[in-house]
Amino acid sequence: MTDQIKTVGVCGAAGTMGAGIAIVSARAGFRTLCFDMAEEGLAKAKAQSEGFFAKSVERGKMTPEDQEAALANLSATTKLEDLAACDLVIEAVFEDLRVKQDLLGQLDGICPPRTLFASNTSTLSITQIAAGCERQDKVVGMHFCLPAQLMKLIEMSPGLNTSEESFQAAWAWTEAAGQMPVKTQDKPGFILNALLVPFNNDAIRAVEAGVASPADIDTAIKHGLGYKMGPLELIDLIGLDTQVRLCEAFYPITHDPRAATPPLLSRMVAAGHLGRKVGRGFYTYDGNAMFGG
Repeated sequence: MTDQIKTVGVCGAAGTMGAGIAIVSARAGFRTLCFDMAEEGLAKAKAQSEGFFAKSVERGKMTPEDQEAALANLSATTKLEDLAACDLVIEAVFEDLRVKQDLLGQLDGICPPRTLFASNTSTLSITQIAAGCERQDKVVGMHFCLPAQLMKLIEMSPGLNTSEESFQAAWAWTEAAGQMPVKTQDKPGFILNALLVPFNNDAIRAVEAGVASPADIDTAIKHGLGYKMGPLELIDLIGLDTQVRLCEAFYPITHDPRAATPPLLSRMVAAGHLGRKVGRGFYTYDGNAMFGG
């Protein structure tokens, strides 16, 4: 079924997640059209992607020929209408139900009937997102893990109206892209974030209580539990403001006090300490290289 998908569009491609998804698609040989509203953001993402591929060649993870082919597969646009050429459109825009519904509604009028829509949401209902368009049978949840260009796992979730044909076509694409799909129900957080949001909040509360420094907490988790990345490093990567939105999505549904926004997190966001994207969170950062690049 992968022969149905030749060209992939990524909405929100100037963001960390969107740029990573675009790399996954282009690296696997798919023509990949990166859409965002800001040309400056797209230019920054392009430079980061070029740097990531260059590092991949240096580390022997891809050949110069593979690098050239992957970069040739990437193109960018600020015109949503250009996504009419896509067989699959993956949205990785702001985690807001109305924003995602409005985007799918616009794409519904632009893209041909064959086009599949996928949402990278980690907190919102796929069924509710799909309600923003008329082709609800062709909307699939496709949650990539950060950093998408390094992590293989994709949580695949059908909405109530998603057809089996659409789900299987999207599943086949993830495998063709070299990823590892798992099927989940259409529930907030799916598998990973349902477990990670409370766990990450516990790490923040440990910092606030003075149990240990962020670096020592992350070191203990990585070496004691075998995690590749500590929880506070991860929060800096996804963005502290994103962690707040995750808490705001989970707590009203689960009423789990561990899912409530930690006071320290709220204060840091108010101070503008949002993580890697601004150079300061639980750690400080220099430069603008993509994670893993």
